[in-house]
Parts: sequence; structure tokens; C-alpha cells
Amino acid sequence: MKDWSPEKLLIVFVFLTISSLSFGQKVDLSNSLGGNIIKVAKDTTWRKIEFGANLNQGSFSSNWTGGGVNSVALGLFFNALSEHKKGVHAWRNDFQSQYGIVRNQGQQSRKNVDRIFFDTKYNRALTDKWSLFANFNFLSQFGNGYEYSKDPATPDEREKVSSVFSPAYLTEAIGIEYKPVPYFFVDFSPAALRQTIVADKDLYLTFPNNYGVKQGKRIRNEVGIIQLVANFDKDIAKDINFKFRYLLYTSYNKSAVTDKREFNGDHRLDAQITAKIAKYFNVNLGAIVVYDKDQVDDIQFAQGLSVGFLYQIK
Repeated sequence: MKDWSPEKLLIVFVFLTISSLSFGQKVDLSNSLGGNIIKVAKDTTWRKIEFGANLNQGSFSSNWTGGGVNSVALGLFFNALSEHKKGVHAWRNDFQSQYGIVRNQGQQSRKNVDRIFFDTKYNRALTDKWSLFANFNFLSQFGNGYEYSKDPATPDEREKVSSVFSPAYLTEAIGIEYKPVPYFFVDFSPAALRQTIVADKDLYLTFPNNYGVKQGKRIRNEVGIIQLVANFDKDIAKDINFKFRYLLYTSYNKSAVTDKREFNGDHRLDAQITAKIAKYFNVNLGAIVVYDKDQVDDIQFAQGLSVGFLYQIK
């Protein structure tokens, strides 16, 4: 993969995203495995697609004593989730994407949200709550990210700190899953591989950590000791949905900065509450918490509140 261009990686990603399986007719089955009878629920095929736009705007007269800056923000999102189950076999595909910009008076447009996420997973049931799984996961962004000057006199001076496929993360894992209810599961992987991709070979000039990838290289391979994923997605009240995904990835590898072997634990939490206020309108509150020493030596936090259009297909 070291010679793969961003274009080739994008082709692979799109191919994996659009691939899906449709299983046959729905029947009630039971299966014997190792002498234990597995109660298998009715075969199902379930899909949910949602897309929408959020627009926020504020303006103030020149004599407004409360203070404020005229601004406009636009955000777009597209999410798709499908789950197919036949007997003891199941396949789950989860795609999420968001992009948003904000324009404050006196400043250039700035990105305020940018995310591409795709996860595909195969499960084979052991009992009604436990199963073996194998999955592939991708995480990246659509466009360039910048760190802006904190000097009020030069607010638009900036340095690039990220871009498309810089970084991008690919993770392959196998393990065991515990799913006590349809809306919550925990995946435990004693074996996981992760590739950190920085397609821009010059990014280290403005972001020296280079996301743990050595200067002049595009990919860093890591072998995970333990990976833990907890996922929750449920309507907690009428027209109110709460979802979160927590990821813990631990490894013992050479640091690209110190060139010494170190034990690392990366954490990421994505949480979101969506409330429908009319047939096609919603309020959305989201937050992201990240701790990754290959990025910065501190906890990162992002939060957003928006009102906008939402259309769902189920």
C-alpha cells in the first residue's frame, strides 16, 4: 500500500461503501453448535438512510449594544445503515458523513465539521447474545483543515494541519461481540491492525507530529494489543434519538517522534442527540472527544448545536 495514491484509496473506499448483501426469504431457524442449541431470531433485512442540511445565521445592527459578529453557517450530512441477518450469519454496514463551514464577518470561511466514517462487519452467532466477528473500518475527512492565528490583527493567517486522506485510518479486527439488546453492542478484539495514512508528504512542514507517520512516508502500520468498541443507537423518547460510539485502541509500537517503543492508548467518543420538531425538521446536538498522542498531547473536544432539515428513508 505504500505506493497507493489518494485516488486509488478513494476508489477502494467507494467500492467497499457501496457493496452490500441481500439475504433470502425470512424464516425461523435454529442451529446446533458444539452441543448448544442457538435460538436464532427471524431473518431480517433492515436499512435506514438519512440526509439533511443545517443553516444557522445571525446578524446585528451597528448600534447593537449586546455585541456580536454577523455570521452564517451551513452544514450537510448523509448517513446510511443496513443490517442483514440470515440464520447465524449477519452483516452490518454503517456509513456516516458530515461537512460544514462557517463564515464570520471580517474572516474567511472556515470548516467547522468534517467527517467520513465507514464500518462493515460480519458476525457469526455463538448464542443469542454472543458472536464472533470480523470487521473493516475507515475514518477520514473531505477537505483541508487549518490552524488559524490567534492574533486579532491577522485572523486569516493559517497553517495546514490536515487534508483528505491526511490523516486517514484503516482498521481490520477480529474478535467477539456481546449484544444483549438490538440497540447496543460491545466488540472486543485481541487482534487488530491499523494503518495511519498521511497522503500529503509535505504535511510535516506545518504539522511536525505528522500523525505518527515518519517524514517522507505515507503509511504507518500498527499492531493493536486490544481494541474495544461500544456502540449505542436508540430512540430514547418519541422523536428523540441518542447514539454514541466509543473506541479504545491500544498498541505497543515505535514512536515516530522519539523512535522508541511505547505503549499507547487512543480514545475516541462520538455522541449525538437528534430530536425531530416537525416532519422534516430537527435539532441536533453532537460532541466528539479524542485523545491521541500522535495528534496532540492533550484531550481534544468538539461540540456543535444545529437546527435544520432532515429526511429519512427506512
